[in-house]
Amino acid sequence: MRRCLATIKRFIVTPEVSKHRVFLWAPAGVLPDKNLQVVPRADDATFGVLQGRFHEIWSLHLCSWMGKGNDPRYTPTSCFETFPFPAGFTPADTAHQQIEVLPGGASVPMGLTRSVRPLACAVATAAHVLTGLRDQWLNPPEWCERTPEVSPVGSKSSPYPDRFLAKPGFEKELAKRTLTNLYNERPSWLVQVHEALDAAVASAYGWTDYTPSMSDNEILSRLLALNLERARHQTGQRDLPLVGLVSKNDRGIAGAKAAASRQRKRAA
Repeated sequence: MRRCLATIKRFIVTPEVSKHRVFLWAPAGVLPDKNLQVVPRADDATFGVLQGRFHEIWSLHLCSWMGKGNDPRYTPTSCFETFPFPAGFTPADTAHQQIEVLPGGASVPMGLTRSVRPLACAVATAAHVLTGLRDQWLNPPEWCERTPEVSPVGSKSSPYPDRFLAKPGFEKELAKRTLTNLYNERPSWLVQVHEALDAAVASAYGWTDYTPSMSDNEILSRLLALNLERARHQTGQRDLPLVGLVSKNDRGIAGAKAAASRQRKRAA
């Protein structure tokens, strides 16, 4: 893992066990512990696909459940490795880890084909907007001050991320600004930016008929079909990892729908 993170300035993390399946950026100076799952990519397009509705539904289907609250546990081998990314910017396509920064600050993997690049740019831009708005909500400038972290002895600057310190009188309010509380409340602006992200990811899949009202069952059916198609094409090719197969007779679509229903009930 350290070798994979050595050449990038940030990487994607998600809590192993969490009520809500949220993904975050971690700077290169952070060494993740065992409670975080790591995706060694630095581009917003990959982040956007993972944070979108489709990957959330897929991961709820293939995850395990832990703790008193029966929260979903994100397992890379079942939740990530089996997930069929949009064609053209799958983990295999972005393994070089090189990025291109777009006007406005969002980033996409370098070397994308002419047909894939505008789709990835749309996903990356939507994801960049989402993370920017979440960060503003978590640390509103009127409530806190951004302070550089202490530098190690002998260093001119700190390799660690800045700290956000509450201004006097705002300590209790700032302490309540967590991603769990944000997704529990799910304000209208968060719903809107997530819907914009989902629309961009749907376009990357070529799902021109997608709307927010599309059922979880329909989404799972389409992802499963794509998963099985890619697995068939990769059979016997040792240079490519097999896409994990999902058995309809095992947990299947019905199990996925039940898992998503349990998650919505807990969030309500």
